[in-house]
Amino acid sequence: MLVFLDFEASSLSKQSYPIEVGWVFEDGTSEAHLIRPAPDWTDWDPAAEAIHHIPRIELEREGTPHDAVAQRMIEVLSGHDLLASAPSWDGKWLSTLLRAAGLPRHSLRLRDSDAALRETARAGLRGRVAEDRLEEEAANLVALCEVREAGVAPAHRALADAQEERARWLAVRAAAKG
Repeated sequence: MLVFLDFEASSLSKQSYPIEVGWVFEDGTSEAHLIRPAPDWTDWDPAAEAIHHIPRIELEREGTPHDAVAQRMIEVLSGHDLLASAPSWDGKWLSTLLRAAGLPRHSLRLRDSDAALRETARAGLRGRVAEDRLEEEAANLVALCEVREAGVAPAHRALADAQEERARWLAVRAAAKG
């Protein structure tokens, strides 16, 4: 099953770490977790906090221990097709979380949600569009299925951003079926 996943992080530096994760399955089932930082996770950027609005003190008080979040992710997400809109960043934070929990960093793998959107568009259009036009038509359909209003920034909260990616996938799937 497809799973749309997103992280929020302490910063965009090399030393950054995940502070929140959210995921939503294609059927709408979802979870989100604030992540209590591991003891050696000290990086913090006030500019990042101004975007996601999650103070570090909130993570320390209310966050789930990082190793428990990592274990929950393994339990729930193993065997599913994990998608992220920024797989290089989200993959970095996933790897950081898994390693800090003593788990193999490739226990879970992410791929680009845009690839899944194009696959869904191609599957729905196949047989209705000439094969030599399929790639271009699929790309056009994906571009037309933006669910966020122009000029509106993402929520920058993990679950809301993951849900937005799922909504976009649902829109592509519906449009491709015609």
